[in-house]
Amino acid sequence: MVITHPEKVLFPDDGITKGDLAAYYEMIAPVMLPHIVRRPVTMERFPAGIAKKGFLQKDVSKGFPEWLQRVEVPKKDGVVHHPIVTDTRSLLWLVNQNSITPHVWTSRAPDVYHPDICVFDLDPSVDDAGMLRAAALAVRDLLDELGLPSWVKTSGSKGFHIAVPLDGKANMEEVAGFAHQVGALLVRRDPKNLTQEFHKVDRGRRILVDTGRNGWSATHAAAYAVRAKPGAPVSAPCTWEELESGQVEPRTFTLRNMAARIKEAGDLWSGMRKRRRSLKGPLLKLDTKQ
Repeated sequence: MVITHPEKVLFPDDGITKGDLAAYYEMIAPVMLPHIVRRPVTMERFPAGIAKKGFLQKDVSKGFPEWLQRVEVPKKDGVVHHPIVTDTRSLLWLVNQNSITPHVWTSRAPDVYHPDICVFDLDPSVDDAGMLRAAALAVRDLLDELGLPSWVKTSGSKGFHIAVPLDGKANMEEVAGFAHQVGALLVRRDPKNLTQEFHKVDRGRRILVDTGRNGWSATHAAAYAVRAKPGAPVSAPCTWEELESGQVEPRTFTLRNMAARIKEAGDLWSGMRKRRRSLKGPLLKLDTKQ
């Protein structure tokens, strides 16, 4: 895949170019691809770099190579042709569109109606590392109570993403409903620090337990994705022990230190697909806690 204008500076404060971004995604592809492959992608594009306003692009109907695979999904007034990543070349094609962050669905083509992952996104209102850690651990502990193993990654922004691998039997509406119920229970247990209020003005100092990443056409930043923020932070898997001890914060990992991180830790999410679970039992347990 030929990268055009590799000298273009995308992160002006850091001197990180489009070529640097492409080199990162090529390096990370072996561990990233299992988590992103065949998921409908929304591209977050910054043609003039992050100093200028970017935009989100879902539909790719023209200007794409014949080899790029897409998936057609229905929307209210028609269809959307999302690009999907199938290999390193298609991942680099996204980069060549000046797409810094691939945002992905919780499901994969061809069956986009049945998610294979459930995502909880913690979005803090204030900079309080202790409160954020406690919230992440509360999510983990409740999921444990429900019999669901969970994995965590930095968001590369303000919070953490907690993921539960699923067996793909529940449809998107069922998964979204389950996630919302879990969020509601978390808020009832700790109303002082947690909220489901989406609008920032209504949150106060509380952390939003955002379960909306699980709805139809909703997305989350892919594992190992670079975020369009100064320092080029990465949404990177970490261990619960690293989070609990404070070794890892939301922007600990960056484009520049991820090669060393992968060499040291490998893909911390590599065992996730072997731990996929049904939601039937957890939903029954959740009903008893309401």
